[in-house]
Amino acid sequence: MHSVQAAAQAPQPLLDAQRLDCYWVAVEFATAAARLVPPGHSALRSQLSRAASSIVLNLAEGVGRRARAERAHFYSIARGSAMECGAIVDLVRSLGLASVVRCKEAQWLVVRIVQMLTKLEAQASSR
Repeated sequence: MHSVQAAAQAPQPLLDAQRLDCYWVAVEFATAAARLVPPGHSALRSQLSRAASSIVLNLAEGVGRRARAERAHFYSIARGSAMECGAIVDLVRSLGLASVVRCKEAQWLVVRIVQMLTKLEAQASSR
């Protein structure tokens, strides 16, 4: 068997962040966020996109850090970005830019992310 074929059939290796539910929920939220704000509202759309990306990227960077204090720092940044996303979703909803159902679904993901990041940050800060 060729090495390329063997690699294609082997289980996919995962990065540490990819082993966390929080990471995949953050990716799911970033995907939903990309479709939440209509194109005509570029400033709000861009802000939501950057904040949603920040959650995923800072979470991944935190997982990659060896020092507990550094991990906690990046989890804290990711959590702050998630809180920002929650506020943006509230704005989108109150301005009527997306349906109430889509905004509630997005907010539910944000709440889950914040809960998980709070636990991750607490674990990294303790001991």
